[in-house]
Amino acid sequence: MQTIAERINSALEGITQVATSVHRPPNSVKLLAVSKTKPVSDIIEAYEAGQQMFAENYVQEGVEKVQELAHLTDIEWHMIGPIQSNKTKVVAEHFHWVQSVDREKVARRLNDQRPDNLPALNVCIQLNIDDEDSKSGVKSGELDGLVQFIESQEKLCLRGIMAIPKANPSEEEQALTLGKLKELYDHYHKSLANFDTLSVGMSSDMNAAIKNGSTMVRIGTAIFGKRG
Repeated sequence: MQTIAERINSALEGITQVATSVHRPPNSVKLLAVSKTKPVSDIIEAYEAGQQMFAENYVQEGVEKVQELAHLTDIEWHMIGPIQSNKTKVVAEHFHWVQSVDREKVARRLNDQRPDNLPALNVCIQLNIDDEDSKSGVKSGELDGLVQFIESQEKLCLRGIMAIPKANPSEEEQALTLGKLKELYDHYHKSLANFDTLSVGMSSDMNAAIKNGSTMVRIGTAIFGKRG
């Protein structure tokens, strides 16, 4: 059985290998450890191995972990799961990033409820790139309106796009989806000062995502093992 530290090293080596193969610097791709449903002891083990960026999917569970590990002041917490509008206050108060903003109402509430003593909340717009009914996210045609709205909010900093592509696509489908994402990312990256994040790629499709411009991969199973 590999330790969590060994799995993190393997993931970082994998990122380096793939990035190098497409002439990208390895540090152009960040590793986000998805710790949902995992105990705090696993997060501490990963942290002690040098991992500082962690992601949670469920608001209550995530907030409890943020509070329990508040003494580790250099951990960066990302919310990547769907947010109901009645949960925006605790998210705005506890997280450094929200990657799952998919409508104006949630963006407005996160902005209004971000405490004055904290820096602007980093946000990504979740894009439903394959127009799947089962997934959250804005459709491509609605992206520009939400970009403009978030840019107008004083306590939000729009950092990029997050997407969860279709599971088990053909190679052709995958290339098309990832190509569309890269095109949209490049468009805003050129025109907006802080737009530097394309959050796409998980344990199963990390390599393809990096080859197609991902700047942040969200890895859970390959670091913490299967969820019980």
